[in-house]
Amino acid sequence: MARKPTRAAAKKKQPAAVETSESIEEQTRRFLESGNKIQVIQSGVSGQTSMAANKHIKLGNKTAAK
Repeated sequence: MARKPTRAAAKKKQPAAVETSESIEEQTRRFLESGNKIQVIQSGVSGQTSMAANKHIKLGNKTAAK
């Protein structure tokens, strides 16, 4: 009687990161050669719009001055 395997088949290794870096470099080169420009964004600036609503919070029960 044959036993069922208790482990999953080994997965293939991912290609080295050098291949990815080279492909990014090639894509960037083609992007720039086609006349496009790379825009530099300041640190801390986000391109995502906030999905949260603005909340104006008032603390205390101050009454209007007379």
